[in-house]
Order: sequence, then structure tokens, then C-alpha cells
Amino acid sequence: MKLTLKQKKFADEYIISGNATDAAIKAGYSKKYAHTNASKLLRNTTIKNYIAERRKKIESQKTMDAKEAMELLTSIARGETKETVIVAAGPDVYSEEKEADLKTRISAVKEILKRYPNDDEVIKVQLRKLKAEADIAEVKAEQAKENGAELTQPINIIDRWESDKDDSND
Repeated sequence: MKLTLKQKKFADEYIISGNATDAAIKAGYSKKYAHTNASKLLRNTTIKNYIAERRKKIESQKTMDAKEAMELLTSIARGETKETVIVAAGPDVYSEEKEADLKTRISAVKEILKRYPNDDEVIKVQLRKLKAEADIAEVKAEQAKENGAELTQPINIIDRWESDKDDSND
């Protein structure tokens, strides 16, 4: 059995809104009919099958699969995915592309590692390096904030790291 144009319009509107009464009204049914019989339309097996089929097509086109999710996480972890940020420099405002910050990249690496639980030493070393870089960036930001200016000279992170390590051993 085929759908009438009204039934097809109803099903398409229902997929968009999720509201059977509104979908029936938009499809051309009277308000009185829509309020009392919209649920009947949803029980119609031909309409039900059409809605299920359309949802399946929509999901396959718009839903991210596991491979795509892993590719995105990998792209973020490697710093390949850029984001647009708005920068204010005095009276001027402009946008620029930048890679994800180190904490975001570390989070992406952790998400990837959750899916590949092994004790690969190379991955552990890379993760430790990323964490160290994040710590360095944090210290530089703190120093710049304290000095009220941009940091232009290198800092000695080793002294701070050693004192933190000594504190954690107590």
C-alpha cells in the first residue's frame, strides 16, 4: 500500500518536529482531525514503515560512525584540526585559526587510548611529553599574567618541576 501525499507530508513533518498533532496540521489535516486522530496516523503500518525507513537514511548520512570519530580524535591529538578564535588587540578585533590547546589534545589522546587499551611504552612517553608541554605553557601563562606582559624569554621549568616532585614525595 502506498502513502497518500498527505500521509507522506505528515510523516516528513513528524520526523522534523516529533509532534504528531502539529505534523498533521502542517500536512493539511483539519485541526479537529489532527487533535483526535494524529496518534492513529502514527499507528498506520505504512506510515510507521515510511518513518522508520526515512530515519534510517537520515541517521546513516548524519551520524558519525566509530571510524570517523577516531579520525577526528586523531586529527585533534595531532594538532591538525584548527579552530577559529576571536582575538581582541586594543580596538581591533580579528579572527585567527589555531590548533587545539595541549589540554584538548591530551584529552583526545586519552579518548583514543581508552579504545586501544595496551601498555605501549611509546604512547606513554608521548603522553608524558604532551603533559610536560602543557605544564610549561601553564607556567608561562602564569608568569606573563604576574608580569602583566607577554613572556619573551625562556623560563627554567626544571626547578619548579623538581620542587613539585620533592613536595609529592613527602
